[in-house]
Amino acid sequence: MTLLTPKSTKSFLPSVFSDFFDNDDFLSPKWMNWVSEQSMPAVNITENDKEFRLEMAAPGYEKKDFSISVDNDMLKISAEKEEEMKTDKDSFCRREFSYRSFERSFRLPKAVEGDTIDANYEQGLLKVRLPKKQEAPTKTGREIPIA
Repeated sequence: MTLLTPKSTKSFLPSVFSDFFDNDDFLSPKWMNWVSEQSMPAVNITENDKEFRLEMAAPGYEKKDFSISVDNDMLKISAEKEEEMKTDKDSFCRREFSYRSFERSFRLPKAVEGDTIDANYEQGLLKVRLPKKQEAPTKTGREIPIA
């Protein structure tokens, strides 16, 4: 004799309440990813023989909104922007404000010369240039004679 068990522990009878409470779309990872994508700027990183280049799309900010620092081989880029709009008319007053910020951190490769990093921001694009250390010329191998 085989015991049949339901594949789900949910009730077999549909319920308006279960549809409402079982809907996790608002807290789903997809929703959370969308929220973080909206607040976290996209980054492109490229490398050539002399340097790494980091480009971050961050429209709507000004140069003064950014902070870039290097501490213990960590590059930290952050920005904060606070805006307020106030409208006073004859019979009403409207006041709106917004606050947005982000912070991104990147572990620097050993090859980066931390003292010579520079940055530029224009037209919504932050560009950070990370020069590589100049390698000491490697000495060619030689055979050592035994005396």
